[in-house]
Amino acid sequence: MSKSIVCALMIGRKGSVGFPGKNVYPVLGRPLATYPLMAAKNSRYVERIFVSTDSPEIMSIAREQGAELIERPPELATKQALGEDVFAHGYHEIKRKFAAEGLEIEQIVLLFANAATLNSDLINKGVDILRANEGFDSAVTTSVYNMWSPLRARKLGEDGCLHPMVPFETFGDPQTLNCDRDSQGDVHFADMGISVVRPRCLENMAEGLLPQKWMGQRIASIPNWGGCDVDYEWQVPMVEFWLRKHGFQEAPVKK
Repeated sequence: MSKSIVCALMIGRKGSVGFPGKNVYPVLGRPLATYPLMAAKNSRYVERIFVSTDSPEIMSIAREQGAELIERPPELATKQALGEDVFAHGYHEIKRKFAAEGLEIEQIVLLFANAATLNSDLINKGVDILRANEGFDSAVTTSVYNMWSPLRARKLGEDGCLHPMVPFETFGDPQTLNCDRDSQGDVHFADMGISVVRPRCLENMAEGLLPQKWMGQRIASIPNWGGCDVDYEWQVPMVEFWLRKHGFQEAPVKK
């Protein structure tokens, strides 16, 4: 009988248009991509860690953290490539490797190289949630951002004016709506820190909910706060604030 284990898969490429080099940008003296790997490494459940990348720098970081490398195909290392396709490719590579070793995937922890607002406790909670609830497809970190309610979202029209991103009628009678950021209740955003998923989510990606189809249909929350994936340099101080609040300190300078 095959042994089922929990593994982790982090993805990250070397190219970034909005924030060049973001995945290896120094955050509290460590490359950004170090943090998700540290979280997986320190989890009491994760037994194997894999990294899919085309970046020599991320490869080096992965090796330092004891992760195994997956060669990322050129067509999945472009700006147009979707995270869901990279996760699916990595999953099938791991599945094939495990089959040769007599292993199966119980759960897989999906990570992004640019998402550092996470730790091993959050990963452990996600695994516990799925083990206790067979009907859930996944458990993902979420942060409450009421100020970003869809009610407040606008798009710029061809007339040069701002228009509702979502029709006000979506939220009920427009006459009862107001500008209070809490008026619609808590707004939970999947903050891209951690997605603990069952293999069936990646086997049946087309059935998953948009926009992150790898999460499946029945998605549980791993409560977080201030979570975000870094796409702009101005986000770095926010991430460092989160890390300090969770016990991280500036890495000592190497001599």
